[in-house]
Amino acid sequence: TGAISSLQRQLEIQESQLRRMKSEKEMLQKKLRERENQLQAMSTKFCSLREERKHEEMMVTIEENCSLRQVVTEQESKLAEQNKLISELQGTVSQLQAEVLTSRYHIHKQQQAQEAIQSQAETLQHRELQTRVALECITSRFERYRSKIIQATFSTAGSKPPQAEVTDEEVLEAMQKIINERMEFHQMLKQKGVK
Repeated sequence: TGAISSLQRQLEIQESQLRRMKSEKEMLQKKLRERENQLQAMSTKFCSLREERKHEEMMVTIEENCSLRQVVTEQESKLAEQNKLISELQGTVSQLQAEVLTSRYHIHKQQQAQEAIQSQAETLQHRELQTRVALECITSRFERYRSKIIQATFSTAGSKPPQAEVTDEEVLEAMQKIINERMEFHQMLKQKGVK
């Protein structure tokens, strides 16, 4: 947005300079026409003078004519420079307009990308929430299942109930001990012929 504002300010400055140059061009053209009118008037006046004053006035007119031609040449040179500057300013204005359009296009693309990222972030947050809920549910079920295993393991005959928090290794050892004792008991019954 800052880049677009800067480009628009430059565009306004260039357009202001362009308007000023056009105004100066019109003023120079007006002066040129006035000089040409003066020259035409002097030529007409020169023709209407009496024969005896022709030589003297002709010299004066020639001098003025030369001076006017020099002024006209200078004005035409200035006008050509102004036209060149106007063309350059118009090129700069076109370039700035193109840059403004390009900047707007990039900003639009960035906004679209930002909206897409925002949407993805919201989707991920929703999935994270669902995962947390599922994890809490699984954790709760696991704890209940573990509690039942501990209760079943240490409630058998000959087992001592735990006095403190039982680790998973201790539960496994107790279960393995029960399984081994059961297998030994089964083997002993089998040896005595008891089904």
